[in-house]
Parts: sequence; structure tokens; C-alpha cells
Amino acid sequence: MPDAPDHPIAYTALQPGTPVQTSDGHRFATVEAVLIDEKVSVFDGIVVQTADATRFIDADQISSIYTSCVRTTLTAEQAANLPLPDRSTLVEIKPARSMADRLRRMFGRGKR
Repeated sequence: MPDAPDHPIAYTALQPGTPVQTSDGHRFATVEAVLIDEKVSVFDGIVVQTADATRFIDADQISSIYTSCVRTTLTAEQAANLPLPDRSTLVEIKPARSMADRLRRMFGRGKR
């Protein structure tokens, strides 16, 4: 089993490239983007890059998010059969921002 996850974080702090794991800790993908429904400010899921293709993981399939990984509720078989992202239903794909970008925006030094 991979290293134990460290600190829990909110989806808003999730960074591209973060490893994504099955429920038993097997790494199968990396985060590509966080999907947020801007109309209602709801976390919709994540787009991930697997060895085969870009795939979508619904928010309901994510059990926890840490600084070191995203843990899903998926088995290895379920992870291998994830759907492609459906661009027609996405409101907006937001890449995660760095902490420096967030601080600049908070203190009026970044682009708005």
C-alpha cells in the first residue's frame, strides 16, 4: 500500500498532478482538473488522467482529499471503467490555484 495520506484539504486546494487512489490505496490516475458547478457553487467531481485516457470521477465517488492524494470509493475494476468527461454538462473546469495565487488575490495583488 502506498504512503499514508497526510493532511485533509478542501477540493478548492486540490492541485493538478495529485495522485488518485482506489479504495484499497492503489494509485491509478492523477488529477487533471477540478469541476465546479459555478451556478450553485457545488463540487461536481474531478477529471483525471489514467494510463489510458482522460476520465471523470463524480464527487460522490471521492471519499477524501489529502495534500498527497485523492482517495476514492472505487474498486480497481470500477476505476478501469470510468466514463470520459462529458463536456456538454460541465459548467466550468477550474484548474487549482497555487497558495501564492490565492494570497495575491486576497490582498489585491493578483489578477481578478
